[in-house]
Amino acid sequence: MRASLLRDKVPSFDDYPFSIPAIGNLDELEFDQPVTFFIGENGSGKSTLLEAIAVASGLNPEGGSRNFNFSTRASHSGLKDCLRLTRSPRRPRDSYFLRAESYFNVATQIEKLDEDPYGGPPIINSYGGKSLHEQSHGESFFALFMNRLGGNGLYIFDEPEAALSPTRQLAFLSRLHELVGKGSQFLIATHSPILMAYPQAAIYLLADGALSLIPYRETEHYTVTRNFLTRTGQMLDILLNECDEMEPDDG
Repeated sequence: MRASLLRDKVPSFDDYPFSIPAIGNLDELEFDQPVTFFIGENGSGKSTLLEAIAVASGLNPEGGSRNFNFSTRASHSGLKDCLRLTRSPRRPRDSYFLRAESYFNVATQIEKLDEDPYGGPPIINSYGGKSLHEQSHGESFFALFMNRLGGNGLYIFDEPEAALSPTRQLAFLSRLHELVGKGSQFLIATHSPILMAYPQAAIYLLADGALSLIPYRETEHYTVTRNFLTRTGQMLDILLNECDEMEPDDG
């Protein structure tokens, strides 16, 4: 799959989201790996870009599959109107957009649809059969990963690690690999150094006004985490001493 910004359709590069440097400077992205990660600081545009790709793919802005068509609050940007997606001849059989921040709304919509006596088999059966609202946030995320995703799909995830413990993140890696083996493609925005360690994944860093490929061990997420774990005492001394020096004088 390839995503291209149709620059002649952009109304103004001074307006959001095109004013975000990495978005405004976007030309073309080639997704030639089964897993692509988008990383960067908050506000760098990774979630905005991911949302636009999801909506341009026919998925609901707040999350879910192509069969979901609800809106709690219209908040998605106009970027999708300026994107061209070029897909491979083999179309995915399945697709899903997970937004960590609005997964609660998806769970609510599932319950609402399942209340319709003429709505067909309960949708919740595809998620393991137990109400997502009757599980912890992490359990409901994992119910999606383990039950709803069937393979041969396009799966777009925005910070899937948000509700997962480190152990569950490792289990998610295993499930991701299983689904890749079934012909799936993943586009994932993440801050997790555990997830982005997936072998042979493409990692795009949104920084300094551009999107650039970066090796895993050169990501800030990897280097900061490694340094903290291998030099915990030293780094805590530096961090906490800096905090003490910043404390206002009682006098």
